[in-house]
Amino acid sequence: MSSGRSRSASVPHLHPWWRPFREALAQHGSPEEAKPMQAYMKDVAPFFGVKATPRRALFKEHLAEHGPPDPLELPAIVRSAFAAPERELHHTAVDLLVKQARKLSPDDLPWIEELITTKSWWDTVDTLAVHVVGTILKRHPKDVARWNRRWIASEDLWLNRTAILFQLRWKADTDRALLFANIERHAARKEFFIRKAIGWALRAFAATDPEAVKAFVQAHALSPLSRREALRKL
Repeated sequence: MSSGRSRSASVPHLHPWWRPFREALAQHGSPEEAKPMQAYMKDVAPFFGVKATPRRALFKEHLAEHGPPDPLELPAIVRSAFAAPERELHHTAVDLLVKQARKLSPDDLPWIEELITTKSWWDTVDTLAVHVVGTILKRHPKDVARWNRRWIASEDLWLNRTAILFQLRWKADTDRALLFANIERHAARKEFFIRKAIGWALRAFAATDPEAVKAFVQAHALSPLSRREALRKL
């Protein structure tokens, strides 16, 4: 137990379902751990100082004691966690959504989009893109074009990244034309997180169709970072 107890003051508007869990995080937090965690995430949010493995163990205990949330309350519960300051609550809300992803539908994508654009950094955005958005859209292919159009054309970098990454685990079900079109659209971008996403998406698809990825990389002017990431395992 650490001096994290000093961080246990209640957060206004935090959903009651979260309060015992937040108290547990405060009790197990470590200011010494919090500083490097916060610095690594570029100060996107403060941390209690609870690493992923113990945090997930605490959440497992929380679920065992309090049960899963009412599905009808899930949007409010997750939004409530993202409105709280500490990053461990954001991470745990994302973990909760990953567990629930197969029960969600395209009707949930508007509020999931809110999460992608709230306190945005790769640690929450990538999991939401690949394991939540990707799971939903793979089960509802008729909705892919509409949401992809919205995100790939957005002025928000993190929604662009979501459009590039949501098919990351689709393997043979990947819409190759869509993936390549998304990458072509943003290939000239200078932002690290777009260039990295392009390389990551191509590397993942290369496990399914290496020749297509090789041909695409050879035919397009990609950044050195994107090219290196794309070809890393080829």
